[in-house]
Amino acid sequence: MIIRDAVHDDLPAILEIHNDAIRTTTAIWDETEVGLDDRRAWFDGRRAAGLPVLVAERDGGVAGFATYGPWRPKTGYRFTVENSVYVHPDHRRRGIANALMPELIDRARAGDVHSIVAGIEATNAGSIALHERFGFRRVALLPEVGFKFGRWLDLTYLQLSLQSR
Repeated sequence: MIIRDAVHDDLPAILEIHNDAIRTTTAIWDETEVGLDDRRAWFDGRRAAGLPVLVAERDGGVAGFATYGPWRPKTGYRFTVENSVYVHPDHRRRGIANALMPELIDRARAGDVHSIVAGIEATNAGSIALHERFGFRRVALLPEVGFKFGRWLDLTYLQLSLQSR
C-alpha cells in the first residue's frame, strides 16, 4: 500500500467512495450524491488552501482517502481542523484507515494546526475506535442533531491536541 497526495486522476475513485458513503452510511450526512464537478471543485479548493488530500493506493487503485479542512469559518478557529477518512467498501477492515491516519496527523503537526476535531455519528464504533487508537479523546455528544435514513443521528466529537501555543 502507498500513501500519497491525491491528484486529479484520483477524483473518479474519490467520488465513488464519497457517493457510497452518502448512499449507504451515516459517515456523511448528505443525502444527495454529487458529481465529478463537485469533487473537482472540492479538491481544487483544498489544494489552493494548502490542505492535504491523501489517498491510499492498493493494487494500482484508490482504496481510501483522507483530508482535513477548516472546522468552522470564524478566524478564531483557524488553528483547528476537522478530519475525514473514507475507505472504499471493497477495502474496509484491511488497515487502509490505519495507514492514512498517521500521515494525515503528521501533515497537521507539520502545519500550523493546534487541534484536530472529528465529528462521528455516535453508533459508528469503528470510526470512533480508529480515532481513539491515534490519541483522539471523546469530548462531546450532541444528541439528535442530524437526520438520515429515517432516524435521528447523534454526533460524537473527538479531539486530538497536537501542540501548545
